[in-house]
Amino acid sequence: MQRIVVDGRRRDIGLGAYPVVSLASARSVAHDNRTAVAEGRDPVLEKRVTREASRQPTPSIPTFAEACSHVIELRRPTWSNAKHADQWRNTLATYANPVIGSKPVDGIDSGDILAVLTPIWTVNSETASRVRQRMETIFDWAVAQRWRQDDPAGRSILKVLPKLPKVKKHHLALPYAEVPAALEQVRESTADPVTKLSFEFLVLTAARSSEVRLAEWAEIDWGSRTWTVPALRMKARREHRVPLSSRCLDILSQAKELDTQEGSLVFPAARGGKALSDMAYTVMLRRLGISAVPHGFRSSFKNWCMEVRDPDATWFPSEAALAHNLGNSTETAYARSDLFERHRGLMEEWAEFLAEDTE
Repeated sequence: MQRIVVDGRRRDIGLGAYPVVSLASARSVAHDNRTAVAEGRDPVLEKRVTREASRQPTPSIPTFAEACSHVIELRRPTWSNAKHADQWRNTLATYANPVIGSKPVDGIDSGDILAVLTPIWTVNSETASRVRQRMETIFDWAVAQRWRQDDPAGRSILKVLPKLPKVKKHHLALPYAEVPAALEQVRESTADPVTKLSFEFLVLTAARSSEVRLAEWAEIDWGSRTWTVPALRMKARREHRVPLSSRCLDILSQAKELDTQEGSLVFPAARGGKALSDMAYTVMLRRLGISAVPHGFRSSFKNWCMEVRDPDATWFPSEAALAHNLGNSTETAYARSDLFERHRGLMEEWAEFLAEDTE
């Protein structure tokens, strides 16, 4: 035992039992303790801290592939579309993991990132850009976990990659004058009845595919003729109210009659009562030879608003119908109304236009 005084308090420190601890070893430890006290340190406290630290398991640093899986699961609840997780996993598994997947996240540098991106940067620029952004998110998470100090896939890597021309792609859309005939073609087709009804509902409401496919009966207010899409399913993460035209109500009534399973979904798939596939509308349009994608009918609606109606009078209602932000941040701070009644009149006229050439 060594008796020593630390900050005016007597401390008895055990040096070990003889003969396991030799006299020479005990003298060496005693000397180290006296040195610690002379330097203003507490050897008893230091020994306790060291002992506690040895009991704590040191977390192992994950590989890039392991980090990918963890980040995808963390972000999954925030994605409105389940296919986003598959897209993340597939692109990173195809392009990043073969190069850096087995490396720990703290052992990857900018050279490794270039090895991933360079082969595809000019060949498939859109995919390459997404791979970089997703790797950037993975490394941001690693930085937050204190496994590394920097993000090698950040925007600084763009300085050493070839600059890509900006090419804006638009969704394939029909001229608004051709939409009524296209809808009639869909109605007369042999496609699945629920798919046909939900597609027409999509065109009538100018909604996005996922908003319609995942619509639930609880969101429909028959009394006020309103469909309220929850914020979680909206691209802007803001609740969106949609006024229902007379034709929309007819469609909902027909969907109710077809729903033998009485589930929560308005437009369930024929098998299993699950949501329709995100490709259901696209496949149907291709088979019918209609040169448009589902999202393109939002563009058809917008062009109809601009050309058939007075554009100055309908800009705000049409943007509200499409669930777009109404102007810049300053304008939206003051224009808090969703222009619902003007929106209702607009959608009723759109429904009437779509029925004109098919009656």
